[in-house]
Amino acid sequence: MGLITTTDQNFKQLLSEHPRVVVKYYADWCGSCKLFAPKYRRLADDNRFEGVAFLDVNAEQNPEARKEAGVNNLPFFATFIHGKLNESEATSKEDRVVSMIENLKEK
Repeated sequence: MGLITTTDQNFKQLLSEHPRVVVKYYADWCGSCKLFAPKYRRLADDNRFEGVAFLDVNAEQNPEARKEAGVNNLPFFATFIHGKLNESEATSKEDRVVSMIENLKEK
């Protein structure tokens, strides 16, 4: 499916359009966010996660989307099922993000 760059204007709409969603919150100044970006792109294109929408949100420019997940550090990842927050965590560990996505697939 690839990455969907998301803003406050279309965040809730995308959550309602896609039953299973993972969101990466980042900031342009965040070094760990930049390092994780290629991994996240690769996960978005991974066939194992077909049916999961991968959203990319600039946390500084989109306070409403940030509030939906309770972002408290960056990079921050959140998963949503049918528009409701399922799981969230500030992490830069790929295996943890993969685990969050796999948890989406099981529900």
